Amino acid sequence: MSVVVLGAGVVGTATAYFLGQAKHQVIVLDRRNAPALETSFANGGQISASHASPWAGPSAPWQAFKWLWNKDAPLLFRPFRWDPNLWLWGLKFLANCTAEREQKNMERILRVALYSREILKSLQQLTKIQYHRQSGGILHIYRDKTAFLRGRETASQLAELGLRQEILDTDQCVNVEPALAHIASRDLLGGLLSPSDESGDANVFTSELAKLTQAHNTVFRFNTEIIRLETRHGKITRVITDSGDIKADAVVLCLGSNSPVLARTIGLKLPVYPAKGYSITVKLKDEDTSLAPHISITDETRFMVFSRLGNRLRAAGTAELVGWNNALNSMRLTPIIDNTRTLFPKAGNYEDLEPWCGLRPTTPDSVPLIGPTTIKNLYLNTGHGTLGWTMACGSGQIIADLLSGREPEIDMNGLGLERF
Repeated sequence: MSVVVLGAGVVGTATAYFLGQAKHQVIVLDRRNAPALETSFANGGQISASHASPWAGPSAPWQAFKWLWNKDAPLLFRPFRWDPNLWLWGLKFLANCTAEREQKNMERILRVALYSREILKSLQQLTKIQYHRQSGGILHIYRDKTAFLRGRETASQLAELGLRQEILDTDQCVNVEPALAHIASRDLLGGLLSPSDESGDANVFTSELAKLTQAHNTVFRFNTEIIRLETRHGKITRVITDSGDIKADAVVLCLGSNSPVLARTIGLKLPVYPAKGYSITVKLKDEDTSLAPHISITDETRFMVFSRLGNRLRAAGTAELVGWNNALNSMRLTPIIDNTRTLFPKAGNYEDLEPWCGLRPTTPDSVPLIGPTTIKNLYLNTGHGTLGWTMACGSGQIIADLLSGREPEIDMNGLGLERF
């Protein structure tokens, strides 16, 4: 079967890889000149099934209201700005802010994340692909009693769904990550260790996977702007690009936050809205690598993540719901820089860092959109939110199974567009 994959981020490239492994003829289209140059370029680096708690929950509306008046809040949005897309998305988000839906969505997120984590491990063992992998787990630290209590409650819910975490006191956190020793007595209450989670450089992984993918029936066409899709009799007949039209038996939409924009060209409405995230990358001091963390860390009080990527430290956090605007707001970088300096003051030169922002494709329930649509030959693999790197391999394998006529290895209930 001939397949066109739209998008060469980590999700699109993983999809192309597994389609190629299944002997399909694959073309990958992307507007940039190489893989993973947008949302997958400088994310937090975590393979984090432990982040399966959806954004929408009973406490979310009140928390969002309080953040509305704080310019340094982890979530920034302007509900009174003219943005019908955000309003419609927001109404669906509010509908998911019940305890029952939160639990249901958590199970769906974790189902995909756990599966994808295992697929990635198998891929790494098979191919020996290198991407600054750290396999010691993810340490969630807490600097606030209320947040720690809430974290333990969430851990209990995740344990019932199959994710094991260990509750640690302050000393145990330092034993796991000695770089936290200097804040232990004054600003660290404890943590949760997710020992089977990982971290790594999504950009490096995607670039290396693209090289492997091109050896299996796959062609990447970069610098190609996808203009629109054309349909006839309920089926996509052509993908219109600025460098010519492309026909294929099937089309897989992996364009992240741009997925709903392209889908509108054929009248398909996708409940995906961009959440702009920020990161900084700091080169570590060569003379003392113990000053930076070795294990990936999530600061659950400041809503930030930290990952060591070779000789660099990546720190990421915050979210802005401001539409399809990828301009970097330097003020949003300030809390990321300040908190990184607080936790790891001597890790690197904070006067010489690499700032970045990217648009994360977010659904109202935080569950990705994976599977077929009402268009006969159009498949979705988008809407992964902050977990695109976590879910990429699993969702790519699912698409390859569906297009190969195989039953996916996990239950697909609640993962498709039909739930909306």
